[in-house]
Amino acid sequence: MIEKIESNPINKRSLIAGFIGNILEWYDFTVYGFFATVIGAQFFPDEDKIVQLIAAFGVFAAGYLMRPIGGIIFGHIGDKYGRKKALMISVLLMAIPTTLIGFLPTYENIGWYSAALLVILRLFQGLSVGGEFTGSISFLVEKAPKEKRGFYGSWSTFGVFGGMLLGSGIASLITGLLSTEELHDFGWRIPFLFGAVIGVIGIYLRKGMGDDTYYDKNKKEYISAKTPLAEFWANYKMQAVKIMLLSWAFGVSVYLIFIFLPSYLHTFHNVKLEDALSAHTIAIIVLMLIIPLFGFISDKIGRKKVLFMSLIGFTIFTYPLFALMFENTYMAILIAMLAFSVFEAMFQAVIPALMTESFPTNVRYTGISVSYNISLALFGGTTPVLCTWLIKVSGGNVWMPAYYLIVTCIIAILTALFMPETYKNELDEFLIRLFFTTVVLNSIRIFFKYKAFTLKKGVYLLPLPK
Repeated sequence: MIEKIESNPINKRSLIAGFIGNILEWYDFTVYGFFATVIGAQFFPDEDKIVQLIAAFGVFAAGYLMRPIGGIIFGHIGDKYGRKKALMISVLLMAIPTTLIGFLPTYENIGWYSAALLVILRLFQGLSVGGEFTGSISFLVEKAPKEKRGFYGSWSTFGVFGGMLLGSGIASLITGLLSTEELHDFGWRIPFLFGAVIGVIGIYLRKGMGDDTYYDKNKKEYISAKTPLAEFWANYKMQAVKIMLLSWAFGVSVYLIFIFLPSYLHTFHNVKLEDALSAHTIAIIVLMLIIPLFGFISDKIGRKKVLFMSLIGFTIFTYPLFALMFENTYMAILIAMLAFSVFEAMFQAVIPALMTESFPTNVRYTGISVSYNISLALFGGTTPVLCTWLIKVSGGNVWMPAYYLIVTCIIAILTALFMPETYKNELDEFLIRLFFTTVVLNSIRIFFKYKAFTLKKGVYLLPLPK
């Protein structure tokens, strides 16, 4: 008989360490996007500002190429040796390259070698992020009570936007205090050098995040494959495809609105960078405050209902909200970004619990990491450079980012229609079903002495033994 394994109560320090780790990691990773226009001028000299921006965001996207590899590596560590070990390593792996970016010589000093070094450091950042976010999701949701998995899981995305807020706030402060010349000379380095400080903080916090009690109990209860990746690929491909399609819209909405938009408004609509970053900062604050609220709501009414409200909202209102921003006033931009924040909060609140509930414990870290990071590598991190390229090849059509967001949300809606509702399920219901299925099939095979029997000619219920 299978014993029901309960989640151990989550303590405050574990919860704080779970989402603060994301704050620190995503500050490091996304601060690059806020200084894309400045970095483009320092590392990719070109008279065409659009070409500079494409190159700068191209390097931003390069970090995402390593995310699937990072997902595989950290997924293996997390599923075989525990979530805590994987999360400790990820913090350290992010802090070092971030700090080194702050010391990089520019094109003026060493030519194109500067761009090559920048790409290498971004690749290491991507390796770290490939295991950080998905690991924190697994850790927090596994520790949460059944009736609060949506709420506790939402704190992981709270941490993501906390990192963006920290990056946006510091970027806004620096651009406001320094002149354009000072910003291009040394100001852009300051946020990256701060990575050394936050690396120390992150390691300290992660040491006190608690144990992997739920993970350890489940690992003893069930026999897992020697390679979690092999087991995941053999048994959970359909879940993976669904998560990848949802993550496509997830990534596009995040990186278009909360990474690309400030540079987009500055470059194509002549909005002052400090004004765009200011509105962006306020929008993220609102977003963070309501993410846990929608996580709580998803525990009451279900993940799918909240998810549909988000996706339908994006589909219907993206075009008019872009039209509002095109009025080029601070208030119009702020209102539009606040509206986007509400739709994004719904999406961000349900994704952590929904992904965690889609895979069993023995492959959960790997399943989430691989599915999510492949999609983010292909469609998320590439969003800024793709949108910039679409504008250029369309002859300057500034509506292209809006069209791209709408299309991805429609695809996500169609995907969600085929996903089961999981908020009332036991966390490892998939694993329990698999266990019983395996026991029954093995019993049948033993009963028939491993002889397959036929239903029709050449059609076997069970495979013949080799």
